[in-house]
Amino acid sequence: MAINQEVKKLFYVGTYTRTAPHVMGKGEGIYAFWFDESSGAMESVGLMVEADNPTFLAVDSQNRALYAASEIDDYDDSGAGSVCAYAIDAESGALRSLNQQSTHGAAPCHLAVDATDRYVVVANYTGGSVALFPIQAGGRLAPASDFVQHQGSSVNPDRQQEPHAHSANIDAQNRFVHVADLGMDQLIVYKLDLENGKLLPHTPTGIASRAGAGPRHLAFHPNGKFAYLINELDSTIAALAYDAEAGVYSSLQSISTLPVGYSEVNYCADIHVHPSGQFVYGSNRGHDSIAIFGVDQETGRLTSIGFESTQGKAPRNFALSPSGKYLLAANQDTDTIVSFAIDAETGMLTPTGHVADTPTPVSIAFLR
Repeated sequence: MAINQEVKKLFYVGTYTRTAPHVMGKGEGIYAFWFDESSGAMESVGLMVEADNPTFLAVDSQNRALYAASEIDDYDDSGAGSVCAYAIDAESGALRSLNQQSTHGAAPCHLAVDATDRYVVVANYTGGSVALFPIQAGGRLAPASDFVQHQGSSVNPDRQQEPHAHSANIDAQNRFVHVADLGMDQLIVYKLDLENGKLLPHTPTGIASRAGAGPRHLAFHPNGKFAYLINELDSTIAALAYDAEAGVYSSLQSISTLPVGYSEVNYCADIHVHPSGQFVYGSNRGHDSIAIFGVDQETGRLTSIGFESTQGKAPRNFALSPSGKYLLAANQDTDTIVSFAIDAETGMLTPTGHVADTPTPVSIAFLR
């Protein structure tokens, strides 16, 4: 099906290029696709740049630079991973390598760009740490201006013997960095010091998850009053009230991402709030589905309203299209991206019939 040129949007796909115990990497780097906002169709642009395990991607606010977490542990002699910067061609979306910096911790798996395009913050999973990088003229990255090593553990003997920072998010006010640490069962909050490039301690330090939950990714409600934390290990979402001025959380609810009676192995991954604020979506690996929730606009609490198969295995990450009309699920273990139409009234998903072949896809980043 031809792409409607009037409503096409470009998105990039980060992939695994290495084989590890949890994944058989088949990618060669970062790929790109045109997306049709009128039909959900996808058209391959191809491999944009070769890269080493560029698993998670983020674009700056002006679509001038793309940043990728290189999820490795041998970038330098310290056993760290790296973060890579690429210039984006405004016409074609082509990527040009700018530079690369050590993240000072192993297996960086998530990153975010602050609202002023002055910093990139990176979460190191195996390293259990977070690093902050100044953005220089033209989008290049300076060496880390700050680095914080987490300390702690929790109850799961296989996954929580040490800290594992799994995501780093910046709130809409651009005042705080929120790091979900799976190993510590903590959502840790830092003050973002833009003038000095520092991650400053905050009081309270954040909020604890239920023991063994394994917090992974965080998504804020558009009203700024609520946030939703998906927990990898116990397949739940924690609904949180958020005081944006104080940078303080309080618990509202914990709700399962799985159907009643499902007892097989499952690990949650990604979470997104619909731009309308009416729905929350979370991905299940094992059940291989997107869990769909309605949001009470007054209380922030969630109600489970359904599940949709991603038509593949291990949907590690997914994305909502810029219009909010479509959801794109990246099936890591079956090498596909599948698009679904979102019902604006009910939030339910309907497969569009469009599937894009992509080797070991991990994350999807639309140009803004």
